Parts: sequence; structure tokens; C-alpha cells
Amino acid sequence: MSTSLKIERQNGNVVKALPGEDHITGFMAYLATGDIPAGFKSEHVQALSSIEAAEAAGIIDHTTGADGEETPAAWGLRVIHYHLSEIYRLNPGVSLYVGIFEKPTGSNMTFAEIKTVQNYAGSRIRQMGVWCGDRALSEDDLVTLQGIGDNLAESAGELSIIYAPKVDSVQTLPTDIAGGGKNRVSVVIGQAGSGMGAELYKDAKNSAKASVSGLGVVLGLVSSAKVHQCIAWVKEFPTGVSVPAFGDGTLLRDMDRAMVEQLDTARYLFFDTKTGQAGSYMNDSHTMDSAQSDYASIESVRTMDKAVRGVRAYIIPELGGNVYVDADSGQLASYTVAYLETVANHALEDMERAGELSGYKAEIDPAQDVAATSTVDIVIKQVAVPVMRHVRIKIGFAKSV
Repeated sequence: MSTSLKIERQNGNVVKALPGEDHITGFMAYLATGDIPAGFKSEHVQALSSIEAAEAAGIIDHTTGADGEETPAAWGLRVIHYHLSEIYRLNPGVSLYVGIFEKPTGSNMTFAEIKTVQNYAGSRIRQMGVWCGDRALSEDDLVTLQGIGDNLAESAGELSIIYAPKVDSVQTLPTDIAGGGKNRVSVVIGQAGSGMGAELYKDAKNSAKASVSGLGVVLGLVSSAKVHQCIAWVKEFPTGVSVPAFGDGTLLRDMDRAMVEQLDTARYLFFDTKTGQAGSYMNDSHTMDSAQSDYASIESVRTMDKAVRGVRAYIIPELGGNVYVDADSGQLASYTVAYLETVANHALEDMERAGELSGYKAEIDPAQDVAATSTVDIVIKQVAVPVMRHVRIKIGFAKSV
């Protein structure tokens, strides 16, 4: 038999790197000291690209003894493993930074660790999930989280915070805590009513029943969506949760529809079903700002954040440079105005080309006295890409069409 060479192509399931940085995500949780993996005690934040990498870092759902018998890991660790699995399921190409910190004693919670995770990532995280499944929801915590978000935005670390607190009773959740400019915070009150999510809720050790939450699902959807896309888009973003429930274990199908609508009006995030469609979907993409705000939805905040980062990147190199004025009028020279407007428009042009904006315009008033103030004011207007949340159809019989 003559010599031969046979090469068989294999699928290594290598995850393709996603373009840009919109998918860069953070996840953080607080655990009891004894439940924190050894590697996270010395290095509280780690970049983990897959569930295998997370397991290698000590985020496991079970341990295997010498006899091969499996024992469940600490409950909180299993919850984190579950959430990360959901993130990777919905967005295999996600760039994920995971932070695990010691649970604070007492009732005081500063959430300062959000800054720690963002700083570790070089301010590249665009959405951050915070799991506090045994801490009851409070407006004070939302105000604190918004303050963290505002502070990070001031230092060029803009992000959206998706918070998963404990839901003591879905029937008694406050319905009046949205508003007040809390546009960087969204609150997840939904969780899975079957599968691993339901199993974990059943296994919660404390009598008060900590919430598992569907945080991982929400983070997976947000990180996979383009900045202008609503995660409640039925065609594009099914959750994969077959039986929707809430953080107190109540199944969606057992809830009065009026109560469900009240929770939606209160601007919480949860899994919902659609008549004629299998599976479940997000009820909406609310932030905890008022419904009338320009930043009432996660996609509005993400779109603006991306525009701000882009404009900043193009304008910063111009700082300290010269501008020219017309010698007769003392106003900014037309070519200087045109140049700076073009520079400011570059990032928005890229976003319009990507379908993330409907239009844009940067304007500079040439009459401003730069010689006296050393300041150039630029006004930028953006036309958003609206989301079709409601459809009204009129249908009836006619003699002819």
C-alpha cells in the first residue's frame, strides 16, 4: 500500500472575538469569607472567558471526593456558577470580569467594589451585574448605586448597573421608588421557575429564602445586544427560561395579570410570556429612572455612553491646540469651526453607520470668545433609534379591498 496522509478537520468550538467593546461585562457578588474561592481571596477580580475558566478559578457547583462522589459546593458559589453559565450561554463571545468580595457586616453597603472591578478592567466595562440575593431591596441602595454610576461616569468609566436584590415577596415590592434620575440602575426581580434556577432556590439554606435571580440571563442579553437594541425584542432576544418566576419563587403563571402590569409600571425587570410565542422574554429594558426620562431604558443609556466615549476619544487629542479667529470680526474662523465640528462628528458618524443612531449634528457658535475663556463650547444633537414597544392594529370586515 502506498504512503498517504489524511487530515481530518475538527471543530474546536473556539469562541470568536466580538468587535468593539460594547460586550465587555462585569459580574460581582458578595459571599461569606469561607465560601470565597482561594484565588479570589488574594485577587478579588479576575477576567474569565468561559465557564471552564471560571471553574478553574474555583467557581464550581460541586466537588468530587476521592471516591468519585459529588458533593454540592457552597450555595452562594453555586449561584455564581449558574449566573456565569447563563451569561456564557447567551453570549459565548462575552468579555467578562468577575469580582467576588467578602460580605459586609451589618446593614451598611457602599457598593464601592463596583469601582474596584471597573478600575481593574481599565474602565472598559459597559454593564455590571451586582448579585445581592440575600439583601432586601431598598431605595437607599438604589440611590447609592446611582451615585457610584455617576461617579464612574465623571471619570470616564460609564456603565449600566443591573442589580439583583432579594425579593421577600413579589406582592409587596415597593412600586414608587423609580425616578429621581436613577438611570444607571436597573433592578432584576425575575428568576427561573424550573431547571437549575429553581433547584438553587429550593436549596437556599436560610429560612428567609435568598433570591437566586435571573441576573445572568439579563447580563447575557444586554452584553449581546447592540447598544441601541432593546433586550425585550421578541424576535432577537429569547431568554431560554421556560418557566418564568419571581425572586420569591412565585411563578408568573400564578400571578394576577394586573399585578404583573403593576410591576412593569414600577420599572422592574422580569421574564414574561407572549401569547402565541413559546418561551419567555424580558418584560422591557427599564432603568429605575422615571418613564418620561430620556434615559428610561438601558439602550438609551448605553447609546449615549457610547457616543460620549467616542466624542471624548476624538476630542481629547485636540486639547491644548490652537484655534484661529477672524482678524476683522474676532469670531472663530470658519475653517476652525468646520474642523472641530468634523472631529466631534467622527464618532457619531461611526455609530450612524452601525445603525446605532438615526442622525447627529455637532454645532459650534463662532461668536464665543475663546481668547478670554480658552473654552470652546460644542453642542451635539443626536437622533435616537426608537424602539417599537406597542403596536395598534385595526382589523375588520369590508365589502371590498
